[in-house]
Amino acid sequence: MRVTFTVNGRVHKADDVWEGESLLYVLRERLGLPGSKNACEQGECGSCTVRLDDVPVCACLVAAGQAEGREVVTVEGLAERSGAPGGRLSPVQQAFVDAGAVQCGFCTPGLLVATDELLERHPDPSDADIREALSGNLCRCTGYEKILDAVRLAAARGGETARGGEAARP
Repeated sequence: MRVTFTVNGRVHKADDVWEGESLLYVLRERLGLPGSKNACEQGECGSCTVRLDDVPVCACLVAAGQAEGREVVTVEGLAERSGAPGGRLSPVQQAFVDAGAVQCGFCTPGLLVATDELLERHPDPSDADIREALSGNLCRCTGYEKILDAVRLAAARGGETARGGEAARP
């Protein structure tokens, strides 16, 4: 089957997609977007988190055909989505770097996508809000404190995940 969907603002077509093929496989292997990581293939770790019609999902659990006619945002699309000028990181990505929340990098794409969605929805989250929003994302390197610091830093900088690079408003 052919699947036509929008990824990071661009329309893509994937041909000869078989019924059991995951959205993660199509993104990584057919579209050349390796940012979303393939770790558990069971929706347990969150490293493959993308936004499907603005809702965070584990791309390993979504059949590619379910993306037909829909919009997907991957970690590769965060900078452009935020309005960051050519080649620069999105404000959320920069906060993760500045807070030292990136170590091996395997969980980072999913955490970034989940954080982007959280701050767009809730620009001034409490620690409980942050923990809940990131509860589906596992990290084995950081101990989470630096990740929480990064989310707090991004929020303190104004959320800045709103489209067009403007600070998000409550």
